[in-house]
Amino acid sequence: MKIVYFTHSLSSCWNHGNAHFLRGVLRELKALGHEVAVFEPIDAWSRDNLVRDHGEAGLRPFRLHYPELSSHRFAMPFDVEAALDGADLVLVHEWNEPGLVASIGDARRGGGRFRLLFHDTHHRAVSEPQGIEAFDLSAYDGVLAFGETLADVYRRRGWEDRCFVWHEAADTRLFKPPETDEDRDGLIWIGNWGDGERTRELEEFLLAPAREAGLSLDIHGVRYPPDALALLDRYGARYHGWLANAAAPDAFARHMATVHVPRRFYVEALPGIPTIRIFEALACGIPLVSAPWRDSEHLFTPGSDFLMVSSGEAMTAALRDLQSDAGLRAELARQGLSTIRARHTCAHRATELLAIARGLGASLPGDHAS
Repeated sequence: MKIVYFTHSLSSCWNHGNAHFLRGVLRELKALGHEVAVFEPIDAWSRDNLVRDHGEAGLRPFRLHYPELSSHRFAMPFDVEAALDGADLVLVHEWNEPGLVASIGDARRGGGRFRLLFHDTHHRAVSEPQGIEAFDLSAYDGVLAFGETLADVYRRRGWEDRCFVWHEAADTRLFKPPETDEDRDGLIWIGNWGDGERTRELEEFLLAPAREAGLSLDIHGVRYPPDALALLDRYGARYHGWLANAAAPDAFARHMATVHVPRRFYVEALPGIPTIRIFEALACGIPLVSAPWRDSEHLFTPGSDFLMVSSGEAMTAALRDLQSDAGLRAELARQGLSTIRARHTCAHRATELLAIARGLGASLPGDHAS
């Protein structure tokens, strides 16, 4: 089967978390024997920022760790028909221009034999509903939403049985525990500052508890304004800037534990969606402590796969427990990794996608074998 994916960027993970999952799942689809073609705009904001900050060297980690993947960069106006030639399944990420989304829909409406899915991996449907409403999805066969609560938003808009939950997951070909464990020390947090969506939460659940527990704290990410950097400095955190996603497993391997602090929208408006950072951390076998969020889909077992706390004081206590109890660290790492490998790998998601495509009428190799 030929699968075509229109993304914001495959080559850059600068403030672009979907690139993590996309790389992993496309690699798994290729390993299953499917043909994959990826298209990204030539002026992708994520790629432009990466190259601006790090030059062409910023693209090397992707090329090194994903040699089987590449993308076609295009500028509008764009020959959509040529890009879709021979496609059996087409996916369009929500971080694309409405004009492109509509043009692909027009090709489907005009007789395209492929199945067409819109892929939403963001809280924009509730935080900026006018942005989603700008998309003409009338010719699309379905929507892939990265959580049940987001799927419900689309169902209320008329998608009903054509909206499918397709969670993110860990690329376990890359995200895995180190072959030999080295000395681990302190905390690591990998995350972007964003637009102040969790400033209070980061202070309460990360910065203050790390200091109170006497643990060093290394922070990686982008879009940290001067006031954010001043806040990190005030708490003694070490800020390192952008970290290529491919380098995250090695970074995790040097630290005792990590912390998950969900953005406010994923706690209040779209509960139950953990985002990809939890999947990746657990896949690397690092103990994780999370600020509160409701695992309404039972993706994990809080207390077993990771620790969940309800306050900054409880976070401090949990970090102290981890620091003093090697057995607790080992058990959390073991159980979290086991859950990822059993249920939440990109290989699992590739299989789920193929099942969705088949359910929509796409013909997969072997479907008609005698």
